[in-house]
Amino acid sequence: MKQKTNVEISTEPPEDAPVISVGEDNSVFSSLAASLAEIRKLKGVKGYILRSNTSAILDLTEQEKISEWAILSSQISESSNEIAKQFNLADIESVLVEGKCVKVLCMSIGDNRIGIFMERAATHAWIIKRILM
Repeated sequence: MKQKTNVEISTEPPEDAPVISVGEDNSVFSSLAASLAEIRKLKGVKGYILRSNTSAILDLTEQEKISEWAILSSQISESSNEIAKQFNLADIESVLVEGKCVKVLCMSIGDNRIGIFMERAATHAWIIKRILM
């Protein structure tokens, strides 16, 4: 006799990911959270920070570096926006900063800011496409 199996696909962030939420529900934020939860499972991805004006999700392997990585991703986003203004460039879709061992992909989608941290050898092009889907 065959058993039926129910498969559930969750759009919620991982249970152990810290979530700070205040205010109204944001469907774009929820959609990005689901995409980032999938991306987080990829080899070489160390974690991500997703934040809006009212909510934030942090899912990082190195918990002791949360504040450092939050400051880093925030500074990358703010600096790239300032450079874009100074040179009269259009809105910046994504910024990639590569260090010696780690790279950070920062993106802005509406009022949502994303910082994805990965090993230097990880492929980021697919991640950008996945988020923009």
